[in-house]
Amino acid sequence: MDQSLLADNIDEYILRYAGNERTQRNQRSEPYREKFFTQVLDHYTFRPQSYKTFQQRYLISEKYWGGAEKNAPIFLYTGNEGDIDWFAQNTGFIVDIAPHFKALLVFIEHRFYGKSMPFGGNKEVAYSNSSTLGYLTSTQALADYATLIIDLKKNLSAADSPVVVFGGSYGGMLAAWFRLKYPHVAIGALASSSPILNFESITSPYSFNNIITQDFRGESEDCYRSFKICNNYISASSLYNWLYTAWVYTAMTDYPTPSNFLSPMPAYPVKEMCKAIDDPKTGNNTFAKLYGAASVYYNYSGTATCFDLDDDSDPHGLGGWSWQACTEMIMPTSGNNEDSIFAASTWSYEDRAASCEAYFGVEPRPSWITTEFGGHDIKRVLKRFGSNIIFFNGLRDPWSGGGVLENISSSIVAIVAEQGAHHVDLRFATSEDPKWLRDVRKREVNIIAKWLSEYYDDLDPAH
Repeated sequence: MDQSLLADNIDEYILRYAGNERTQRNQRSEPYREKFFTQVLDHYTFRPQSYKTFQQRYLISEKYWGGAEKNAPIFLYTGNEGDIDWFAQNTGFIVDIAPHFKALLVFIEHRFYGKSMPFGGNKEVAYSNSSTLGYLTSTQALADYATLIIDLKKNLSAADSPVVVFGGSYGGMLAAWFRLKYPHVAIGALASSSPILNFESITSPYSFNNIITQDFRGESEDCYRSFKICNNYISASSLYNWLYTAWVYTAMTDYPTPSNFLSPMPAYPVKEMCKAIDDPKTGNNTFAKLYGAASVYYNYSGTATCFDLDDDSDPHGLGGWSWQACTEMIMPTSGNNEDSIFAASTWSYEDRAASCEAYFGVEPRPSWITTEFGGHDIKRVLKRFGSNIIFFNGLRDPWSGGGVLENISSSIVAIVAEQGAHHVDLRFATSEDPKWLRDVRKREVNIIAKWLSEYYDDLDPAH
């Protein structure tokens, strides 16, 4: 192995680099170039409609790249369900380690999101009916990524530059599936907080909300009791949904340092919410307690003058997920047992199917993901043919219940952090990061270094 790629002092290196960069750029957002690729509408059929094209956006930075002549690596982020700028601004890990590996950085936007809109770039047309939205699938997105990166490597004369894919949440699922479906394109994948097992009966439908409940209960028993919401207590669905959103997203982004991913948030926001609940100044006023707790998510910046409970704005462009959640992404998460902070309920596929039929006129395919990518008996199956995947999960993240939490083989590795939140490992490094997080990143860097060294050894035994 090339010892220069190892990460013995990578945390010190990253923080030194991060400190220098912070003085030069606001929030250390990387100055990517925005480019577009002419992408085919349908990769899987040969009907005339299939050959229509659209402009797919990607962001690229060559600032740290060692160049094609040195076969320097390409770090590719597999875009999620939203504007790619948003993910690029909040995925600092690959920026932090790019100088170490001399890597080219590429973020590809998912079709039907951001500026990557088929049907003439017109979102209204693209989202108009099931005939147009039918081209919004995970398999089409993966084929987009493969087609684009192959073409990019050709244009850069970088045929032998290895590609490592990265992703978090749905993007992490895509990263793992990309490695399995396109092993000839990517040599490895870091799939952070990727609930690839959250389908059918593989994961309990109670897991998601149970983890949220434990996050709050673990901070304060009084906090947990105050958060318990009964249907007969809050009858207005808008209020319930408003609070539910705050609890879910705060649990997901319970980061050890301040963040601005879903909303401006303090470090350890679950703890801050529970402080609001336990505040003696609010006495027995439950609404005051809930208001104070929800404000941690909705108004930590202090700029909001009022709250619109029926606000359906979509600042990050996530609207297409409603279609995906009604077709192939059938992920049971809404079950609540008697101990949940939410009202007791059961997951109902029938209810989901009925709402999807009413809204889109389509019937979901709940078993399609496990048919296409697998999931059942994953350890036995992937051990036989998969390799070079890191699955990171933080156990404070409600999506971790559907993640891979045990090593599958020597090269398909699960990294589990008890205090970790939703793809916390992919955030920009800071001097306030706890030791466990620095250790996680160091381990990830060493595994990626091993993949690259093995690739270069195969490419040139004298390397």
